[in-house]
Amino acid sequence: MERLRDVSNRFIWVISLLSAATAAAAYDDYASAKRKVDQIEAGQLRAGTRLELSAPELNAYIAREAPDGVRNPKIQLVAPGVASGTALVDFSKLQHAQGRQPGWLMTKLLEGERPVSVTARIRSAGGRATVDVDKVEISGVEIDGRTLDFLIQNVVLPQYPDVMVGRPFELGYRINKLDVRPTAVGIVIGR
Repeated sequence: MERLRDVSNRFIWVISLLSAATAAAAYDDYASAKRKVDQIEAGQLRAGTRLELSAPELNAYIAREAPDGVRNPKIQLVAPGVASGTALVDFSKLQHAQGRQPGWLMTKLLEGERPVSVTARIRSAGGRATVDVDKVEISGVEIDGRTLDFLIQNVVLPQYPDVMVGRPFELGYRINKLDVRPTAVGIVIGR
């Protein structure tokens, strides 16, 4: 019995140590990403500088910076120029956090937390980028093609007029280009 307790205690100690190491790595990834974002926003980088945000850095950053109503966000860099993201989203809570009152129908349709997945293609050059959404999945229901276009035009854009889907937009902060690759997102600073 004593030997079983010793093995059990060692197992718990190892699990605790691994958990602490994982939490420390996530904190280091967040701190690294935050430092890079702060440098960009403060204009501290010279023209031609290229910063890399690794997938672990991106995920640590979005996990910490996600708005109310978004839980467990994760980004996967799928292929050159392609990224997908998943999260548990409470659309009603998200709209409230942004100071919006969702309509009765939206509240009833999207009440509670829903698993959401989005896949998008990202192109950029000359300080501008375009994000084309290829596929959205909400609660296991896949939305793409004409149905997705209809929802973006008639639901998303009226609710979130600042969202730029399928249209070029300024990157800001002197960012010249985003280079999305399977291992990292490269950020190139312009003039």
